[in-house]
Amino acid sequence: LAMKSNLFFLFFFIMSPIIAQDPQEEIKGVINQLFKGMQEADSIAVAAVFMEEAIMQTIITNKENLASVRQEAVSNFASLVGKQKKGALNEIIEYGDIKIDSPLAFVWTPYRFYYNGTFSHSGVNAFCLVKSSRGWKIQYIIDTRKR
Repeated sequence: LAMKSNLFFLFFFIMSPIIAQDPQEEIKGVINQLFKGMQEADSIAVAAVFMEEAIMQTIITNKENLASVRQEAVSNFASLVGKQKKGALNEIIEYGDIKIDSPLAFVWTPYRFYYNGTFSHSGVNAFCLVKSSRGWKIQYIIDTRKR
């Protein structure tokens, strides 16, 4: 019995680093799922990464360099993604700063967006994620767009 007990604890200590995932990696996994869902034209995968009342916004700059903010419902965005051809949407991101305080995280990701293989625009995504009972979910995203 003592041998089995020792084996259990040995197994537990060997496996615990594998089981206990780094919060930064969990957060990146959620964001990566969003962009994979976009590439796959999978509206369900896209919608699954958001909190129920999530906010999506884009900062638009006019010719006079004045900014305004356009808001879009997550459900509309997910529906639009689902109507695309698989592979039509490709947003390539780089991870910048990731700041975490218990159930709150902010992530900065510069990006380049391609539509049907052609460069469309670039900018920065700023994500706010919340760790809910369903894991990390996106509560807020705002982005900039440059041609």
